[in-house]
Amino acid sequence: MNGNEILRIVDAIHRDKAIDSDVVFEGIEQAILSAARKHFSEEEQLEVRIDRESGEPSLICDGRALEPELLGDLLGRISAQTAKQVMIQKIREAERDALYDEYLDLRSQLISGQVTRVDRGTVIVKLDKIEAILPRSEQIRKENFRTGDRLRAIVLDVRKAGSRVRVILSRTHQDFVRRLFEVEIPEVNDRVIEVRSIAREAGNRSKVAVSCSDSTIDCVGACVGVRGARIRGIVEELAGERIDIVRWNDSLSVLVPNALQPAEVEDVILCPMLGKVIVLVRDDQLSLAIGKFGQNVRLASKLVGWDINVMTQVQLDAQLDKSIEAFCVIPEVTAELAESLVSQGFFTFDDLSVIEPDQLMEISGLSEEDCSRIVDYADSESARLESEEKFQAEQRKLAGERSESPSPAPVADPAADSADAG
Repeated sequence: MNGNEILRIVDAIHRDKAIDSDVVFEGIEQAILSAARKHFSEEEQLEVRIDRESGEPSLICDGRALEPELLGDLLGRISAQTAKQVMIQKIREAERDALYDEYLDLRSQLISGQVTRVDRGTVIVKLDKIEAILPRSEQIRKENFRTGDRLRAIVLDVRKAGSRVRVILSRTHQDFVRRLFEVEIPEVNDRVIEVRSIAREAGNRSKVAVSCSDSTIDCVGACVGVRGARIRGIVEELAGERIDIVRWNDSLSVLVPNALQPAEVEDVILCPMLGKVIVLVRDDQLSLAIGKFGQNVRLASKLVGWDINVMTQVQLDAQLDKSIEAFCVIPEVTAELAESLVSQGFFTFDDLSVIEPDQLMEISGLSEEDCSRIVDYADSESARLESEEKFQAEQRKLAGERSESPSPAPVADPAADSADAG
C-alpha cells in the first residue's frame, strides 16, 4: 500500500460515501496502526501519520520514524482483513454521524414518510434515508395507522444508538400545529402573519395566537380562509382536533379576553407578583369561560403564560372577605395589611407562602423579622391545610369503597329457628 493507492482509496470513499476526506485518512491511519501493533511489543509507542498531499504513510515507533524500506515491508505483511474491518467500522461511524447531523438539523421540522409496520402501538416510518419511530405517546388520540399509510410529523428527537441513528417523531407536539400552519397558510410561511403562541391538548383542542405586521390584513380571517377552507385542511390532518385562532396583543388586558373566547369577559385584574390574572365574567358566561373539564381556561393560561382564575363578581367578593378574615389571624398582620395583600391577588396561605420577605416589606412596611415570621406561618398553614385535604380525600374514597361493596348475607339464628318451631 503506497501513497498513490491510499489517495485513490480516500478519493473513492469520499465520492461514493460522501464522507469527509480527513475522516477517511484517520480511518486508514487507525487500520494501519491496528494491524502494526501485532508486529511490535506492547511497550513500544506507535503512531501512524499519512501525508494529506502525497498519501505517503509514516510509522513512528518510540519517537523515531521507521525507515521507508522497513515500513514498506511491514505494510506488505499487514493483514488486509484487519485493515478492512477497521475501515468498515470507521465508514459506518462516519455514515452514522452524517445521518445524525442531517436529522438533527431537521428537529422540530415537518417531515413525511410511509408506515412500514406497527409494533405494539409504535409506528415504524420509512423516511428518505432512515427508519424513524412514532411512539404511541406521540400519536394523536384515536389514531390508527396501517402498513403503507403516508403520514406527516415533526422530528422530536435524534439520538445515537450504537452504530445506528434513532429518529423519534411526534404528532402531538405544539410545533406540529405550527408547521401545518406554515404549509397550509401562505402568509404564515412568508412571515407576514406570525404564530406567536400555541397551547395544545392533542386530539381535543388547540388555541393559536397570531399577529400580523400588515394592518390591512385580518390575521385571524386569513388563517381561517374563505368558508374555513384553510383551517379545514389542518383540522383534518389533526384528526378533527378543534382549533381556536386568537388575535395576539402585547397587552394582557386585551390578550386574556381574546384567549378565553368564545366566552365574554367583563373585567381583567392583573396580579404581577403571582403571575396570575383574575377574570370576571357574568354568571351565564362562567361555564363557557372555564370550558368542559376546565379545558378552555387551561389552554388560555398556557397560551398567555399566566395563571387565569375565572370567577363572577359575587365569587370574588366572597373570596376577598374569606381571605381577609384568614390573614388577620396571622401575627403582625393588621386588617389594613390583609386588605392590601388580598388586593395584590394573595388569596390563600399557599399564595402568601411564596412571597419573598423583601417584597412583603415593601407592601407592609414591617421589619424583615416580622415578614419572615408571616411567610413561615403561611407556609406551615398551607402544609397543614394540604395534609387535611389529603386526609379528607382518603376518607371519602374509603367511604365510597364501603358503599360499593356488597352487604354480607344475614346469618341464620338457630335459637330463633328453634323458637319458631316450638
